[in-house]
Amino acid sequence: MAHTLLIVGGGKMGSALLGGLLASGWVAPEQVAVAETSAPRRHELTAAFPGVRVIDAPEPPDDTADGRAGTVLAVKPDVAEGACRVLGAIGVRRLLSIVAGMPSLRLETALGGQPSVVRAMPNTPALVRAGVTALSGGSHATSADLAWAEEVMDAVGTVVRLPERLLDPVTGLSGSGPAYFFLVAEALIEAGVQMGLGSDVSRTLVVETMRGSAALLAESGEEPAVLRAGVTSPAGTTAAGIRALEARAVRSAFMEAVAAATERSRSLHR
Repeated sequence: MAHTLLIVGGGKMGSALLGGLLASGWVAPEQVAVAETSAPRRHELTAAFPGVRVIDAPEPPDDTADGRAGTVLAVKPDVAEGACRVLGAIGVRRLLSIVAGMPSLRLETALGGQPSVVRAMPNTPALVRAGVTALSGGSHATSADLAWAEEVMDAVGTVVRLPERLLDPVTGLSGSGPAYFFLVAEALIEAGVQMGLGSDVSRTLVVETMRGSAALLAESGEEPAVLRAGVTSPAGTTAAGIRALEARAVRSAFMEAVAAATERSRSLHR
């Protein structure tokens, strides 16, 4: 059977996306081909995904058999345009790019003609199918192209649609957000150890507190400020901790971090 989905790049994000699509049943193994230049990585992918064709050079998907046919670009930014020139030469016309910082116009130009390009900005929790992805359509992308791309990215988490001009703030917030989250976790674990807890116990307390707090925020429908106030009794222990954080401008530091990451994302494609 000819493949209907081509994934170019079998690294962490490409393989995470493939795993999500297969697990959800959106595509069957024999309908997928993964183009990967690294021979060792090809061997790993072949072992990890039985039935999936793993090839060293892209072959166009069969777009006559399935309305879900298309190509996913999951390579490093420095080789993205070169990969698009190859894809354009073999007739690829529908592309979903998860390449960070690469505008759709540059991808369209490299592909040639009037290709349907959709840009996606996922984050690393996609590796455990709990990511969040922002999508935007390029100059020639149709509603059908956006719907197809949303179905693909839905396999690894939540999807939102935004204008392309907002993908840089998305990069600064949710793209970089896991690193901010992990930094907070790192600091809290260290704080627990300093207060006399064992490192394993401190890690368990922090991870489960974060997991539970995120679930409460997601499922309660309450605003973060309301939930925070509910934990913060006047003159209590939490109030003392919050005062220490506010005194050190932690809120402002997070705002500045998102702004700095957003500006860095903009500078990458100027």
